[in-house]
Parts: sequence; structure tokens; C-alpha cells
Amino acid sequence: MHKALHTVLLASAVSVCLATPAWSSGLMDSIKSQATEGLGGITASQSTSGSSAMGSASGLGGLGGTSGLGAALGLPSIGGDTAGNAAGVLQYCIQNKYLGGTDAASVKDKLLSKVGIGGKQEQQQDSGYQQGLAGMLSGSGGSSFDLGKLKSDLKDKACSYVLDNASSLL
Repeated sequence: MHKALHTVLLASAVSVCLATPAWSSGLMDSIKSQATEGLGGITASQSTSGSSAMGSASGLGGLGGTSGLGAALGLPSIGGDTAGNAAGVLQYCIQNKYLGGTDAASVKDKLLSKVGIGGKQEQQQDSGYQQGLAGMLSGSGGSSFDLGKLKSDLKDKACSYVLDNASSLL
């Protein structure tokens, strides 16, 4: 009886070891699928493909830099017409501690200055900036992305994506 139990346990352990690579390769597909479903069907083709590669996003199964993450999550393309919104999203990320340091604040301030909404009154009247403050990223093609639907670790990565792409607008 004892030997039979030992054999069953050994066979189970071998099965788990053999199944792990198949499970982990399907994990990324599952994450991508859930992210797309949670975003109302926004696809990666609506996102940007910048040239930045931050190490903070490299832990996501070979997605590479933050632009790879943007494609995987379906983040919209950030362009000159959405600079005010990007500044609002950066402020959202700073306030919620998804971004830190002076880089994010500096980029946000430069974007606000560039689009002419540097004062409090202008910021309150700019709908794109206000949506960004609420965590809603608006894209150049009219698509949008709610950062509130992401888990905390992915919000960090999405905020890095916004910072990288917003920096290119300056």
C-alpha cells in the first residue's frame, strides 16, 4: 500500500512538471483575452508601437517594453490631439503612486504648458484633462481605455506606457 501511494505521488509530480510549460504559454493568451474583454473589445491594432523599452514591463512574458504592453492591453495611441488627456492620466498615475519621481511631473507640466491648460481654471474646463484625472486614457483615433479596470501591477505598466509615449509629444 505504501509503495502504491509513493508511485501515485511520483506520477502526479511528473505530470505537473510536464504540464507547467503548456499552462504558462496559455497564461499570456488568457491575460490578453481577459484584458481585451474587460476593455470592451479594444484591440491591439488600435494601440501605438513606440520605440521605448522600459525594463519595468519586461516581466510580462516577453512583451518587451511598454509599447509591447500597450499592444497587449489594447492601450490607445497617444497623439498631439490627446496631449491634455495624457497629462491628466499622468497626474492620475502620480496621485495614485503608480509613477513617481520628477520625470512624470515634469512631462505632465510640459504637456499642460504645450496645450495651454497650465492654470487651474483651464484644467477644470478641459474635458480631456478631467477624463485623464479619472484614469480614462483617450486615444488619437477616438478609442479610450479605463485604467481603473486594471489590477495594480498592470496600472504601473500602463502608466509607464503613457509616460513614455507622452514624452515623445514634447
